[in-house]
Amino acid sequence: MIRAMRFSSKTVGIASAVITVLIWTGFIVIARASTSRGLLPMDIVLARIVGASSILLPWAWWMMRQARQAGQTVGSLWGLSPLPLAPTLQAGFLGGLLYAVLAYNGFFFAPASHASVLLPGSLPLWTTLLAWLVLREKVSSVRAVGLGFIVLGDVLVGGASLLMAFQGGEVWKGDLLFMAASCCWAGYSVTVRRYGLDAVRATMAITAFAFVVYVPVFLGLTSLGLMQTHLLQAPWTEVAFQAVFQGMGSVVISGITFTQMVRHFGPVRSTMITALVPGLSALGAVWLLGEPLHWNLLVGLALVTCGILFGVRQVKPPVALPSGVAAESKS
Repeated sequence: MIRAMRFSSKTVGIASAVITVLIWTGFIVIARASTSRGLLPMDIVLARIVGASSILLPWAWWMMRQARQAGQTVGSLWGLSPLPLAPTLQAGFLGGLLYAVLAYNGFFFAPASHASVLLPGSLPLWTTLLAWLVLREKVSSVRAVGLGFIVLGDVLVGGASLLMAFQGGEVWKGDLLFMAASCCWAGYSVTVRRYGLDAVRATMAITAFAFVVYVPVFLGLTSLGLMQTHLLQAPWTEVAFQAVFQGMGSVVISGITFTQMVRHFGPVRSTMITALVPGLSALGAVWLLGEPLHWNLLVGLALVTCGILFGVRQVKPPVALPSGVAAESKS
């Protein structure tokens, strides 16, 4: 009966994709709304890391307890990460620390409608390039056409804000930060595929790295007055909310579901499945935040979404492999 109740790999992959899309959509809208609620971007990064660590670090310690009791050397970062040091450092720097720092700072310069296009929209572009360089995956002509649509959409959105820089605008800074954050997350997804990482352990590892590196640096810089913080001035309910949603939701839940999706569909196709995120988050920004949708954003959103969907419909899904086989085939 227990075996009969187990879900197939396809079912788990589809469910993980749905959960990831929903959380990513909420992440964009809520992160932009948080810019007017007292906390600074680096404060939100701290809340995200601490919120995720409160669940994942004790979980990782409990997961490795039997191996430690048996005298085995497991994990890294003083037993906080269940993965070896090399994948922990690589995945943790890209997906656990740098992505959060870049993305949350971007929301303080650019609206959520820009993030809707540039954060999830440019993922297939960066992931395809990195998968080609690192994993030696071939890029079909059909996929190249889809990526061309994505590039055009990104140029329409980011190009307009770059032109505003000559008039004293700062939106272009947020657009560049969004593009850089998207590139970091693409690097993380390729790292997951390259090492054949388990979804839960990978999320634990990037959180452990972020906790060990960021928390001491943040506390040291703020105590010395070298970095500003509004943690003591902001309402405790706001800090708690950010820790719950940004940490437990955006990191713990969506981190596991995204990694599981990458394991099943592969890095390029997984990022293309997120085609619904730009449209849903842009509509959410208009409805909940009152942001305008100018013609260049509408056209850019349409091009990016079409490019993602074009690639999804034309690419055949890869055969699902066990974790060990996947790691060997991509090494």
